[in-house]
Amino acid sequence: MRQQSVRTAALVLCILSYLLVGAAVFDALESEAESRRQRLLAQKRSELRRKYGFSAEDYRELERLALQAEPHRAGRQWKFAGSFYFAITVITTIGYGHTAPGTDSGKVFCMFYALLGIPLTLVTFQSLGERLNALVRRVLLAAKRCLGLQRPRVSTENMVVAGLLVCAATLALGAAAFAHFEGWSFFHAYYYCFITLTTIGFGDFVALQRDEALQRKPPYVAFSFLYILLGLTVIGAFLNLVVLRFLAASSADAPEPAGSRASAPESRGLARPGGASSISHRVHRLETWARDNLGFSPPASPGAAGGRGAGRPPARRKSI
Repeated sequence: MRQQSVRTAALVLCILSYLLVGAAVFDALESEAESRRQRLLAQKRSELRRKYGFSAEDYRELERLALQAEPHRAGRQWKFAGSFYFAITVITTIGYGHTAPGTDSGKVFCMFYALLGIPLTLVTFQSLGERLNALVRRVLLAAKRCLGLQRPRVSTENMVVAGLLVCAATLALGAAAFAHFEGWSFFHAYYYCFITLTTIGFGDFVALQRDEALQRKPPYVAFSFLYILLGLTVIGAFLNLVVLRFLAASSADAPEPAGSRASAPESRGLARPGGASSISHRVHRLETWARDNLGFSPPASPGAAGGRGAGRPPARRKSI
């Protein structure tokens, strides 16, 4: 228990340090540029007021009108295609902010819709990610057999590297497509894909907001919806691998209580007497879950490896 508390405190300190570093870097990169934009905006505001004789109140009213008109520059947002787009951003928690319900009834329905849709989406993407990881494992095994390896084995590291390559390819494919359809640079399109598929969803770049694309370009609309859903599956599968690898490494590094190695084989799937599970037992369960659901074997910890009987026949693996 004490080791778990220390590990949790270390993780909290790590997150806080990461936030401080991020804040310092963003401050250095963005603060001066923000000041320049503010000065330029104030200069333009003064020029417009002198040119057209606007009062301060008239100019504020003009600003409000411009902000209210912004969501409508792409055409009708609440027809079926636009509503489907909004529903995707709700249940996937992307939340661009390019449009939002304007009626109280719409706001109420949105809350209840998200309350059910977000957990359902998480479970669905989790299941799809597991199947995708199993497919990648089969492909890697086949590739190793083609290379002439006698006893090929797919490790966690192999899966993480393969997942990283698949993610990079997915982002690059989407960037090329959106750069073509939206007229963005490849860098900005890649940035949009990354922000979307990680569900950050700033909303500074949003697809399907030009030339009434939601109504006039059905093939592009279908591609955008499909890309977001499939891309989220790919990114989710990769993040599952990374989290599982971290959990396996974290459990393997924990000190093992005395006598737990001898008790591990006798407690497969059962808790130790007294209600507390040993570290090695938890690692063994984690590895078993990974084999059966993700299709690969995490690196075995010393405690889990030492707990398996020497003369015991190998356990039959479940088919995928």
